[in-house]
Amino acid sequence: MRVKAVPKSREQRVERLADGSLKAWLRSAPEGGKANAELVEAIAEFFKVKKSCVRVARGAKSRDKIVEIAL
Repeated sequence: MRVKAVPKSREQRVERLADGSLKAWLRSAPEGGKANAELVEAIAEFFKVKKSCVRVARGAKSRDKIVEIAL
């Protein structure tokens, strides 16, 4: 699933866009993997799955990411 990450936002939220991808606003700064960890947590909460089921497959150092969700 394609995800556009927006780090250092005021609030944490995830929205589905018209094209089917997701946009995630994250509070964390993109340093030391903090934003990616918060992204995994936010995506897991959005889809109501465990954090261990979500992983960043591509784009760990980019704002445009591919996230996999294992059910």
